[in-house]
Amino acid sequence: MGKKRVVKPTEEELLKEREEIRRRVEEKKEPSKKVKITRGNLYIRATYNNTAITVTDQGGNVINWASAGSIGFKGTKKGTPFAASRVAGFILDKLEKSGPKELSIFVKGIGPGRNAVLKTIANNFAVQVLSVKDITPIPHNGPRPPKPRRV
Repeated sequence: MGKKRVVKPTEEELLKEREEIRRRVEEKKEPSKKVKITRGNLYIRATYNNTAITVTDQGGNVINWASAGSIGFKGTKKGTPFAASRVAGFILDKLEKSGPKELSIFVKGIGPGRNAVLKTIANNFAVQVLSVKDITPIPHNGPRPPKPRRV
């Protein structure tokens, strides 16, 4: 086996490739059209350790989100109703500027923050609540138990 020949691109080919890359980058930089969203969904996930809120449009694309941990609470304080109401206030401030004005609320979990979030949203007049639905998963007799041990 002899030497392998490496084909080096010419200067013209390199310039064409560079221009192609620049053109693609410029296409990405163009600002996308912002569509004004009037209706959306607000998902509350309330666990014992944290409370997270996600706002989506009708198609399920995330617009905003926040959790007690993301706004600065640490440790066991994340699971408190106070932290949950702060998270709701934070999300509502974001929604006043950009997000939807009509919300369908979906609550999941049994944490202490779920009622606090609903109260905070109900007291705010910037958004209109269309519906509140509980989507907490309910166990139905569980998995099959293990076989008895044979000795």
